[in-house]
Amino acid sequence: MTVATTTPTQAKTSNFKHLKCKECGAEYEAKALHVCELCFGPLEVAYDYDAIRRQVTRESIQSGPNSIWRYRQFLPVATDNVIDVGTGMTPLVRSHRLARRLGLKNLYIKNDAVNMPTLSFKDRVVSVALSRARELGFTTVSCASTGNLANSTAAIASHAGLDCCVFIPSDLEAGKVLGTLIYGPTVMAVQGNYDQVNRLCSEVANTYGWGFVNINLRPYYSEGSKTLGYEVIEQLGWKLPDHIVAPLASGSLFTKIYKGFQEFVKVGLVDEKPVRFSGAQAEGCSPIASAFRENRDFIKPVKPSTIAKSIAIGNPADGVYAVDIARKTNGNIESVTDAEIVEGIKLLAETEGIFTETAGGTTIAVLKKLVEAGKIDPEETTVVYITGNGLKTQEAVQGYIGEPLTIEPKLDSFERALERAQTLERLEWQQVLV
Repeated sequence: MTVATTTPTQAKTSNFKHLKCKECGAEYEAKALHVCELCFGPLEVAYDYDAIRRQVTRESIQSGPNSIWRYRQFLPVATDNVIDVGTGMTPLVRSHRLARRLGLKNLYIKNDAVNMPTLSFKDRVVSVALSRARELGFTTVSCASTGNLANSTAAIASHAGLDCCVFIPSDLEAGKVLGTLIYGPTVMAVQGNYDQVNRLCSEVANTYGWGFVNINLRPYYSEGSKTLGYEVIEQLGWKLPDHIVAPLASGSLFTKIYKGFQEFVKVGLVDEKPVRFSGAQAEGCSPIASAFRENRDFIKPVKPSTIAKSIAIGNPADGVYAVDIARKTNGNIESVTDAEIVEGIKLLAETEGIFTETAGGTTIAVLKKLVEAGKIDPEETTVVYITGNGLKTQEAVQGYIGEPLTIEPKLDSFERALERAQTLERLEWQQVLV
């Protein structure tokens, strides 16, 4: 596994200019670099918005591919040779039954549980990261992952013909491990939590020169999450929502949805209006929620202990920026217990027919908590982000959703079982009403 060092010639359609430090503003060449050499702040991509404004219209976007690459002008790729595997343009579902259950009138579910190719929002960020990695000459790509990112990196690297080696905690859910191995990468299961995996990967990246999507390629990788903001605007009829609720792991997704909204306003694709940003964490790993609750401007790292492994990052890189966005938009950041996460998974499945993983269960549970606390106006257009598929984390709900009714191949056996089932259903509804 090696890495080439050739630098591509930027195409005329490229709208990104350089990398810029989010803390001190220092500018860098758009290469595989993610930390400022002056203040150690994170780097992000800077764009020529005047050029974008001249190039894009609502009509030009709508005539583009049915994927994230319809927003090509807003993404950090230098050529038109992108990796398009149909990622993005997932459903924005108008909720009826869940909305009624919670007492909301305008609730929408952005459902990345059906995103292609690996059923999570990570396919968005990896499509962008690997497109840029290929431009920068990398032939081996990698990541530190809690599961979904490993799935996406392995799948899209396979499609692109790139060598792949991914690193995961050794205690991941079986579905996520299998969902990575099937694509044939080298998988390193590290005996430690995600933060320990990430530290090891930083050493490997520096030693071997591989393209790590969420380390040295992170400024490009993270930009893929903006497409979750663009799509919601387009799917709402070119309007901003009033309120969004999204899961928080590193905090990057949260900040990039915000950036996506701001960019569409900046280039004149949508009218500006206030949008409230609320975030969701599991109590067993809630450093961002704790900072918000305690009115701190720094994050205290924690050791994760929760079933929501996909968002269990104890030292979140973008945590302080997520807190800032929640505060300045009059939003909230809440945490919920593992039991509430399971109930959130069940609630979404039973009302809307969407089976989400633990991150989605966390988000639905926090949505419910915010409604009950009077922190969501029933009249607001609220969008809740579901970022992964429940088939990946079936262990989380085993033992909480009942068992099949075993019957004999006889009508009377069926009828006795049906009566038992209907009695149980009535009792469950009585508990809900109470």
